[in-house]
Amino acid sequence: MTPSHQHTPALRSGPEMALPATADRWLWQLASRSTPEDFPLPPETADEQLKDTVRISADWSALVLRQGTAFLGNRPDTGTGDFFEFGALHSRTVYLDALLLGSLQRDHIDELTDELSEVFTSPRMAQRVATLERNIAVFRSTYWRQHLTAHGAANDLLLAFQQQHRLPARFNEILAEAADYSRLVQTQESQQISGALGILTILGLPLGTALSILQVLGDGSVTHLLIALALSIAATAAALTTPYGRLVLSSLRGGSDKT
Repeated sequence: MTPSHQHTPALRSGPEMALPATADRWLWQLASRSTPEDFPLPPETADEQLKDTVRISADWSALVLRQGTAFLGNRPDTGTGDFFEFGALHSRTVYLDALLLGSLQRDHIDELTDELSEVFTSPRMAQRVATLERNIAVFRSTYWRQHLTAHGAANDLLLAFQQQHRLPARFNEILAEAADYSRLVQTQESQQISGALGILTILGLPLGTALSILQVLGDGSVTHLLIALALSIAATAAALTTPYGRLVLSSLRGGSDKT
């Protein structure tokens, strides 16, 4: 909004004078799309609500809220093609780009949050976690930018948008949860590998022992070989009933159910 001479609550009384308190209140009403009758700003929280006000220059102020963004002139618009035309151009180009980038970041963080909530609903948890980590990497390399330009108000607007929507905190939470899920998948895979090795040990040790004994004795009888095989199977079955054998079976069964 470019105020006229009649909008004194939004104007500086002079180029070097401070803004009246009513200017930022008016800016908050424009950004929140409300009026004091609809939603009066509590005096106790006014400073917190207005702390992210961006002073683009002595002539312009901006405020980013969850409901919207407002740009307010702080000197009268003479209507003669002065600085306010450049301000309007910037608000529709580079400043709008900053807000659009923030909106893209918010939307992608919402999508990542939804993916996190669906990790345990998939029968293939390892594959879901791998897809989630890939999407996080793509988002970080493509969209997660803290600076739009080398310097200037556009960066301040982008940072204000991120703070209003808690984007840095939400993204850090996503990274922490994804790391927890990755460790869980790695633990399950390690349990599967250990269980498979345990099964091979339980199966192979009795059979290998029996065959070694027959080889040492020089016994080539098929009957004795079958007897040794039967004894090996019996020893393996007995080993699987021990606490170690049950642990191996449960680790394999638990890993296959979750991944």
